[in-house]
Amino acid sequence: MKIILKVILALVLIIAAGVYFYSQRPEFGRTPTGKRLARIQQSPHYYNGRFWSIVPVEKPVETSQFQATMRFLFGKTPERLIPAEPMVSRKTDLRQLDLQQDTVVWMGHSTFYLQLGGNRILIDPVFSEWASPLPFINKVFAGSNVYTAEDIPDIDLLVISHDHWDHLDYPTLMALKPKIKKIVVPLGIGEHFEYWGFDLDKITEEDWYTPVKLSEQLTVHILPAQHFTGRFLNANQSEACAFAFITPQRKVFYSGDGGYTKEFKEFGNTFGGFDLAILENGQYNKDWPKIHMNPKETAQAGEDLKAKTVLPCHGGKFSLARHPWDEPYIWLAEESKNKSYKLLTPRIGEAAVIGENTEHFVPWWKEMK
Repeated sequence: MKIILKVILALVLIIAAGVYFYSQRPEFGRTPTGKRLARIQQSPHYYNGRFWSIVPVEKPVETSQFQATMRFLFGKTPERLIPAEPMVSRKTDLRQLDLQQDTVVWMGHSTFYLQLGGNRILIDPVFSEWASPLPFINKVFAGSNVYTAEDIPDIDLLVISHDHWDHLDYPTLMALKPKIKKIVVPLGIGEHFEYWGFDLDKITEEDWYTPVKLSEQLTVHILPAQHFTGRFLNANQSEACAFAFITPQRKVFYSGDGGYTKEFKEFGNTFGGFDLAILENGQYNKDWPKIHMNPKETAQAGEDLKAKTVLPCHGGKFSLARHPWDEPYIWLAEESKNKSYKLLTPRIGEAAVIGENTEHFVPWWKEMK
């Protein structure tokens, strides 16, 4: 018996050591320390050693984490969790776009290229094959990765909503590094960029409800999001946020990840509505209703924001939840009937003009199985 216990203990120690050393790889980032941590600790949203969401959530999973994990790993796999055929796309040459035309290009999941007020903006870029620290979890849908860092022109502004692997991707950012002029992130995220060797003069890192005026043509507002953060063991040591991009001609909202809250109505009133609202619509699960929106809530958020148009995100590239891959699009299309906004459904890579509400996009998911 003693020999068996010693063997088990040795295996546990070996596994623990392996996990520790693997977690020291640069892509895991770094937990804030020193002056950055001291600044974080002054935030009203940071207490008891962590950041909290708008409506405080002790843990992201409603039931036990163990039960949720077991269901996810070993439960019955829903039908059509991933597309049976490659994703449809229409890859736009970004360098050929008229920079004076306000435009949005969806690149799959929550990655977006924006042109606003003559600025090129990149949101949550992920061009890797996996949204995970392990190269066998959360693989991209076939045909969804149509862009690479080489396709991206010089970027005036990079914004990151939070540090989850499907939004903050180390290989993508390192490939884009020479092209990025300015970076705007919520508190805590700057630590990752500093650790990865980005020029600190390029990084603006602020708390919720902070406007960042980049020029007379563009102000970015860092806004609250009902979500959580962390790349491994460093949970909630940075903020999750939404963004409002304001120019003299246009107003664009990006939700990032997060559950539905009354703040959407607050944002709609504060900014007087939006020309475009890019809203989370996918990867919802009954185990985490407070940290993601289902399509009914996405539709309501669009109304609350007084959006003229709504463009769904957080789908079409990864299967992070247990719903059929196309359910979010089918459901949101139904919920959007008779709403005050127009639902935009461009394919991956297909450009849409912001403020041009006469454009028609087909329900591309109906073309697939």
